[in-house]
Amino acid sequence: MLTLQNDAAAGRASLERLSDARRRSDALFAIVQEGSIFERPIPERHRIIFYVGHLEAFDWNLLHDNVLGLKPFHPQFDRLFAFGIDPVEGGLPTDQPEDWPSLATVREYVRGIRSALDEKLSADIDPKACTRDGFSLDKLLNVAIEHRLMHVETLAYMLHQLPLDRKVRPASSPTHHSSPIAHSTVEIPSGVVSLGLSREGEVFGWDNEFEAHTADVPVFEIDRYMVTNQQFLEFLHHGGYDDRGLWGDDDWNWKRSQQVSHPVFWTKNGDTWLYRTMFEQIPLPLDWPVYVSHAEAAAYARWAGKTLPTEEQWQRAAYGTPDGVRRSYPWGDESPNPNFGNFDFDRWDPAPVNAYPQGQSAFGVDGMLGNGWEWTSTVFAPFPGFKPFPFYRGYSADFFDGKHVVMKGGSARTAACMLRPTFRNWFQAHYQYVYAGFRCVNMR
Repeated sequence: MLTLQNDAAAGRASLERLSDARRRSDALFAIVQEGSIFERPIPERHRIIFYVGHLEAFDWNLLHDNVLGLKPFHPQFDRLFAFGIDPVEGGLPTDQPEDWPSLATVREYVRGIRSALDEKLSADIDPKACTRDGFSLDKLLNVAIEHRLMHVETLAYMLHQLPLDRKVRPASSPTHHSSPIAHSTVEIPSGVVSLGLSREGEVFGWDNEFEAHTADVPVFEIDRYMVTNQQFLEFLHHGGYDDRGLWGDDDWNWKRSQQVSHPVFWTKNGDTWLYRTMFEQIPLPLDWPVYVSHAEAAAYARWAGKTLPTEEQWQRAAYGTPDGVRRSYPWGDESPNPNFGNFDFDRWDPAPVNAYPQGQSAFGVDGMLGNGWEWTSTVFAPFPGFKPFPFYRGYSADFFDGKHVVMKGGSARTAACMLRPTFRNWFQAHYQYVYAGFRCVNMR
């Protein structure tokens, strides 16, 4: 009886997490003025209206037949809203607003899916019930929840690029006042780093997080803080964007063809640099982490005579300890809270890179979770023993193309559940819109 009660409690907890994730996505769409829902703020992505339907279509396509035995009621929309886009060859979508259903129609589709799923899930809660692929309902609910929370973050990237006058401003974020930043490097001794999840464990992870393995990492030095806007401004003033020797061939061609001459979050007014936050333009905050593409980060690292860290180096600096025991988080084993970093939707924008001293790693590296993803030099590829999820084969495998790069850490808009040590994020090297910064390393 106790086991059944525990299973039922776990099932209810999953539904509560799903409901909370829905509230977050609903709140995000609420900042878009209705007349702008058909805008495309980022040229490489769908119009906003697609994502209103996509989150529910994903849940429905994942759950309705595979485990719940529900019949589709709008198969055309199930297909229309099934897949996002990530063009890698420069091709951009050409659809027009009139090609999409009305917002009212899409919202009706969303309500229908939520009603059907919630009715079935509430009546038949058994988180250990397995699909025909052998995966539990609990695992699929975790997939649905984290997929939605990922989009709550990536949609923030998109809405960040929406003109300021087309957004409804919510309550302001808390402010931070930093002390002067003493930039330095931290020596990380050689040691073994643990990566990935064991299939024998009970922790949820995406397919690219498996299988658990270790790697030897030689001694290296890493920046104590993420590179700031002030440091990157020095790179710009020293002609970094115009120095051909700092850029790889593909990166240089991209920079020239797209006329990239500064971070996408910066704008210039006369001789003054401004920073575009989610809801206003402000003088460039010099102590915030700079958000740039991987190409720009790599060029800066070359200019500084350094490199970007590998995934293994970043992992060791963040979670390693002098005694060889891996921490659950950089600061220790205590669950994430606002004292440790800028994450879990606490703010809309970055904070100073030295704003969270309590989040320091065992080696003394600051800010490795939250406040901006961190680019590595590691091309996104499978770990040994990789097996794609049969119910979502393209989640990772479609991006093992040599064009996507691993990011670690998290941003202000990253949910706490995705701050686990094994979580891996990735984007194309020329994508500027991510809340992603970097820090550099020196080999000893």
